[in-house]
Amino acid sequence: QVQLVESGGGLVQTGGSLRLSCAASGFTFSSYAMNWYRQAPGKERELVAGVTSRSSTNYADSVKGRFTISRDNAKNTVYLQMNSLKPEDTAVYYCNVRLPRIFASDMDYWGKGTLVTVSA
Repeated sequence: QVQLVESGGGLVQTGGSLRLSCAASGFTFSSYAMNWYRQAPGKERELVAGVTSRSSTNYADSVKGRFTISRDNAKNTVYLQMNSLKPEDTAVYYCNVRLPRIFASDMDYWGKGTLVTVSA
């Protein structure tokens, strides 16, 4: 079955860096776009960054120039390099993939998330 396992979260000071990883299994990783979302306390989950199967990327305006998403198809892993972190980046970060289903709508799969805390 599809599994997404995030790692790399932690506590960091303002201006610091972290790299998140998401190890994927159960589907043909290289064929699908991968995304990072985040959810801060009391807020809705939001898209942070995405990378297509051809490694085209897109970012939320709030993280452009600070975060970089990348993928390693040989390792079935997607990364999120986060630099110049701010307290407002504090959130649980989730890895996501949307997969097609036969005779049904596409389905979103999520990891359990990894907590990033940025201290002021």
